[in-house]
Order: sequence, then structure tokens, then C-alpha cells
Amino acid sequence: MSDQIKFIVDNLNKEPFRKNYNLITFDSLEPMQLLQVLNDVLSEIDPKQVVDIREEMPEQTAKRMLSLLGILKYKPPGNATDMSIFRQGLVIGSKPVIYPVLHWLLQRTNELKKRAYLARFLIKLDVPSEFLQDETVADTNKQYEELIEAFKTLHKECEQLKTSGFSAAEIRRDISAMEEEKDQLIKRVERLKKRVETVQNHQRMLKIARQLRVEKEREEFLAQQKQEQKNQLFHAVQRLQRVQNQLKSMRHAAADAKPESLMKRLEEEIKFNSYMVTEKFPKELESKKKELHFLQKVVSEPAMGHSDLLELESKINEMNTQINQLIEKKMMRNEPIEGKLSLYRQQASIISRKKEAKAEELQEAKEKSASLEREVSVKTNQTREFGGAEVLKGDEFKRYVSKLRSKSTVFKKKHQIIAEFKAEFGLLQRTEELLKQRHENIQHQLQAIEEKKGISGYSYTQEELERVSALKSEIDEMKGQTLDDMSEMVKKLNSLVSEKKSALAPVIKELRQLRQKCQELTQECDEKKSQYDSCAAGLESNRSKLEQEVRGLREECLQEESRYHYTNCMIKNLEVQLRRATDEMKAYVSSDQQEKRKAIREQYTKNIAEQENLGKKLREKQKAVRESHGPNMKQAKMWRDFEQLMECKKQCFLKQQSQTSIGQRNLLGASISCFEETFI
Repeated sequence: MSDQIKFIVDNLNKEPFRKNYNLITFDSLEPMQLLQVLNDVLSEIDPKQVVDIREEMPEQTAKRMLSLLGILKYKPPGNATDMSIFRQGLVIGSKPVIYPVLHWLLQRTNELKKRAYLARFLIKLDVPSEFLQDETVADTNKQYEELIEAFKTLHKECEQLKTSGFSAAEIRRDISAMEEEKDQLIKRVERLKKRVETVQNHQRMLKIARQLRVEKEREEFLAQQKQEQKNQLFHAVQRLQRVQNQLKSMRHAAADAKPESLMKRLEEEIKFNSYMVTEKFPKELESKKKELHFLQKVVSEPAMGHSDLLELESKINEMNTQINQLIEKKMMRNEPIEGKLSLYRQQASIISRKKEAKAEELQEAKEKSASLEREVSVKTNQTREFGGAEVLKGDEFKRYVSKLRSKSTVFKKKHQIIAEFKAEFGLLQRTEELLKQRHENIQHQLQAIEEKKGISGYSYTQEELERVSALKSEIDEMKGQTLDDMSEMVKKLNSLVSEKKSALAPVIKELRQLRQKCQELTQECDEKKSQYDSCAAGLESNRSKLEQEVRGLREECLQEESRYHYTNCMIKNLEVQLRRATDEMKAYVSSDQQEKRKAIREQYTKNIAEQENLGKKLREKQKAVRESHGPNMKQAKMWRDFEQLMECKKQCFLKQQSQTSIGQRNLLGASISCFEETFI
């Protein structure tokens, strides 16, 4: 909880809130201030939530916040009862309710901003079905849904463009390159038009070429549809084969089974399930409930210190000793009936434990068998998808072998026929090559004759026109057939629509009556709901006031208790001081010298005398130091001057090392004698 509050305070102190809270000031906020902080966070996510809490009713505030939290997909902890507690806590500004909401909102602010923005456009309005019967309302609702879908696509494209990494400069370069290519293509088209204008009947040929292109596109579209239908047919055939195999396996399993074995198996399953439902699951549920109750009790209690833990350990040890004593007393009695009953109880507990262990083993085995069956089904589906077949057994394998032998004989015959066809195909291919060569020679001769006559390309255009006319005739036939089919389909649809209308007429009448009843009931429900909401709001406000009063009285009680404990502590301290004062007076007044020495006054006087003697000695020492201070300072100055003089002599000595050793010795002796005279 402390980490949660610290995270909330840190985020509230940052941009854009700038609350300047610390842990103490935030924890001491009133419920109204805490609700205002929550509203500020919600207004940062959705600007429509900018409201002053003091100017709004508590019910409206709770309703507005709950609706926004529902849009943001916030899930409060717990079940339905906890949901009611959550609503009440949101109305009164309870800290255990608002702190998790603030923590959740501040963790994902950017994501929730995006969600709130999209919710403004993507949450559909609920239009009653009776209003949708009107054509204008239905058309408007349809346009509204289309606009929502268009917004979804545009938002997705915008997000993709944001994450794609394209820059504006690259897009501009691409646009300029595409414009250049467009100009080049326009120039090429103009050149080609100029070339074509010299050819005779170029308009007719262009029209025919355009029709040919359209028909080719239609042919490609039809081929694509044909391929899709083939794929659908293939998938349908595979699905049919799988279903047939499953039906075969189920029939095979049903053929081997007998009613007695099936009944026995069902009885065993019923016994096992009844044991699990009546004995095992209730025990586990009870243990889980106890554990949950214990954990809730631990959570609700305040934090324990080391002293509390030691006290609990001492209590546990006492209880253990009491239990051991009771067991020893029971064993000392040695009642024979209780001994027999204990044996039976032990046997019953052993049997029940064995039963539970076997039930668990059986449950694990069932789960394992179910997982293995799922794996087998997955593997069989994979083999079917890869074109494989199931594993055959027994008579099916024998039938498969006999079928395979018959197929092998048929295969040999077909293989021989294929070899004959291949030989014939080789001859036909050779003749085709010879005919192609002759055709090419004839074409070359024809082109040479056309060039001589001045009509080059006449034969090619004639062949193209014949081919286009043949294609056009085929397409016209297909169009006629499709038009007939469409007319028949329209007639059938009209007849079906009229039948459905006649059948639905009484239902529509009943539906109108039911709609009127529904409207009346909805009005009553709305009135009752408004009454309930107003009553609940009043009760909630009264309850919040009472809880505030109770909270104030509890705080006063705690303050009085703390004041009581403080006064008790002060009284005890004064009693101790009074006791010490009386003891001191007794010791001071008594005639016994030993008791007088024990008195605090005597000890303090003794310490004062010792300190005075010590101060006297220190003052004498200070006087001696003051008297010798002047000569000592003079002597220290002389020693510093001596040190400087020796340093100067040393430097002079180092400079005059080139002279003879005798001169150096005389100079050193003279300097020493001079120094002695000055020092003296």
C-alpha cells in the first residue's frame, strides 16, 4: 500500500498535475478533496470530465465516473457484493477504493487517453427496434454505422502511417518521381496516337482492342472465381471425408460395445462423479473458504510488531502444552470402548485417505487420457491435412492389400497404354514441327508478297478480327444464358418474398401488440428505477453522514485514550520523582554517616569540590604558561632565523663548490664563528 501511495504522489507532483503533495499531506486529504484529485486525473484523460465536485451532486459524480471507468475497462477487484461496496466507496470518497483507481489510471495514462478518444466515436447509440421501423431512422442509423466503420479504417491507416517511419520528404520525392513518370507516359501515349492515326480504320480497331481487353479481364475474373470454387469444393470434400471417418469409427466402437458393459461403465462414472461432488469437492471448498477467511482476517488486522509476534508465540506454546496434557490424561484413563473406537477411527481414516488418493489418481489418469485423445485427434487431423490416411487394422488392411493388387494389375495395363501413347505422341510432335516449319515458310512468302503489293499486315489483322469475332459470339451466348438464369432466379425470389410476407403478416400483428406492451412495461420500469435510484441515493447520503459522524466519534475516542495514557505516564513519572525526593530527604536528615554519603547532595558536593581543585590546578598552570610565553616566542623566532640563515649558507655553499677544499673549509669556519658571535 505504501508503494502504491508513493507512486501516486510522485505522478501527481509531475506534469501536468503539479500538486506538490508529500505522503503525509496526501494521506490526510478529505474525501471530497480525494474525489477532486480523481476527477482531475480523469479530466486529463477525457477533457469532458472537467467539473468542480462541490458544484455537482454525489450521485451524478459517481454515475459519471463509473461510466468513464467502464469505457476505460477498469475492473474493480472482487465479485458482485464487492461491486456494490466499490460504488458506495466511490460516492463517499473512500481511500481503499480511490487509491487503486488512481494507481491504475496513472500507470497507463497515454493508453487511456487514446481509448477515451476512440470511445467518443466508436460507442454505438442503442436505438430501439420500434424506431428502426421508420425508413428515415433506419437509413440514418445505417449511415451512422457506415461512418463508424470508415472512422475505424481511417484510424488504422493513420496509426500505420505513424508507425511506418515514412517521412514527408520521402513522400514528396516519390510524388515528384511519379509525376515525372506520368508526364513521360502521357508523351508516349501521344506519340503512339500519332502513329495509329495513319492506319486505316484505327478507331474501329481501337474499339475492338478495348473490348478484347475487357473480355480478358472478365475471363481472368471468372477463372479466379472458378479456382475459388474448386478450393471450396476441395475443402468440403476433405470435411466430408473426416466426418465419414469419424462416423465409421463411432459405428465400429458401438458395434463392439454391449448394453451391460455400457451400463457398467456409466455406473462407475456416476459413482466417481457423485463421490467427487458430494465428498471431495465440498471438503476442498471448505478448506479453501477457511484459508480465505483466515487470510482476510490477517489482512484486516493492523500490522504486528516484534512484541506482538512474541506474545502470539507464547500463546501457541501454552496451547500446545495444554493439548499435550489433555492427550496424556486421555491415555491415562485407558477406557477399552474408546480404544476400540480409536482403532475403527484409524481404519476409517486410512480407508478415506486411500479413497482420496485413488480418486486423485483416477482424476489424473482421466485428464491424461483426455490429453492423449486430443493429441491423437490433432495428429490425425495433421495427417489428413498433409494428404495421409489413417492406420488400417485387421480386415480393413486385408481388403486394402487385395484392392492394391487389383490396382497394380490395372496400373501395369495403363502403363503399357501410356507407353504406346508416348510413342505416338513423339511421331505427332515431329509432324507438328515439320508443319510449323512449312507454315513459317509460307508466312514469310506471304509477307514478301504483301510488301510487294503494298498491303503489309493484312493477313495478321484478318486473323485477329476472326479470332475476336469468335470470342464475341461465345461471350454473347454466355450472356444470354446468364440473363435467362437471372430472370428465373428473380421470379423465384419474388414468389418466395410474397410467401414469406403472407406467412409473417399475423406474426407482425402480434409483434405490434407485444411492442406496445413492452413500451408500457419499459415506462413502468424506468419510473420504478428512478424511484429506486432516488431512494438509494438518499439512503447512501444518510449512510455517508452517519459514517462520518462515527468516524469523528472514533477519532475523539482515540484522542481521549491517548490523553488518558499520557496523563497516566506523567503521573507515574511524578510518583517516581516524589519517591526519589523522599528517599533523599530521609538520607539527608538521618544521623547515620553512611546513609548521608549515599545521598545525592553529598555526592554532588564532593564532585563540586573535586572540580574546584582541578580548576585551581589548571589556573596555576595557565599562569606559568603566560609567564614563559614571551621568552619562548623569542627563542622560537631566533630558531626560525637560524634556519633561514643555514638555508642561505647552504645555497652559497652549493654555488661555490668549484673552489678548492681549503678555501671552502676556511669560509665555513669563518661563517660558523660569525654565527656564534651574532647568536651570543
